[in-house]
Amino acid sequence: MEYFIQQLINGVTLGSIYGLIAIGYTMVYGIIGMINFAHGDIFMISAFIALIGLLILFGAGISWLPFLLLAVLILSMFLTAAWGWVVERIAYRPLRGSFRLAPLISAIGMSLFLQNFVQIAQGARIKPLPPVVSGGFILMDSGDFTVNLSYLQIVIVVLTLVLMTGFSLLISKTALGRQQRACEQDRTMAALVGINVDRTISLTFVIGAALASVAGLMFLLYYGVIDFFIGFLAGIKAFTAAVLGGIGSLPGAMLGGLLIGLIETFWSAYFTIEYKDVAAFSILVLVLIFRPTGLLGQPEIEKV
Repeated sequence: MEYFIQQLINGVTLGSIYGLIAIGYTMVYGIIGMINFAHGDIFMISAFIALIGLLILFGAGISWLPFLLLAVLILSMFLTAAWGWVVERIAYRPLRGSFRLAPLISAIGMSLFLQNFVQIAQGARIKPLPPVVSGGFILMDSGDFTVNLSYLQIVIVVLTLVLMTGFSLLISKTALGRQQRACEQDRTMAALVGINVDRTISLTFVIGAALASVAGLMFLLYYGVIDFFIGFLAGIKAFTAAVLGGIGSLPGAMLGGLLIGLIETFWSAYFTIEYKDVAAFSILVLVLIFRPTGLLGQPEIEKV
């Protein structure tokens, strides 16, 4: 029982990280109907920005942990959001009126470009980070196995819940949220009533990138190692989470992220770890067969 509870905690933590990345996918798809395959690499870049920021602050002699993490989080969100804006402005906006396959090809090309850019700029070797946040609680101790809940796991889950709640309120209560929902329904009509569609889409990319930067920092602190390729696999799993929960649904993206994290963790704990990705993608296949819209997704109704 203790082992199960420990894996449940680990799965929820990992799923929270996937959920933050998945929100970026579902936001972009909900507004412009395009899968941003470069989003995982934006997450990867944010992890490198966080690592560089931490090393600079450590080198400057700053050791007060709350200020250190807050400063790195703000820096990472700002710079990653700028990357998200640049990617949208260069790779996607010029192709917005083109045929649907063109932005998809551009997204894949941008993903490869970002991977190789970071590989050249930072090297292909794994970049380690010593533990920054340590300590936690012992929930259960049977003598044979101890269930631990670390402070970092608490921070990851609580921060994810706060961001998810805040962003849901942003979509439902603010002018920007109304503009995003209008663009999702009909971009042409939204432009006719005075909404700046280009700015709204750019802000959507910026917000998605900022959320990915939070996931990047949490990933770096949690695992302590990153490389230029982490964005590919994490991005694919986050995209799987968005589809599993229902592409276009924010609660669905978070639910899908939690499910992918739990499936991956429990499979690694009770079965062979080599097939944990196969297990997660197999669940996705089954969901798409029996519920193509995902767990919380709604079928699209086209008005004619």
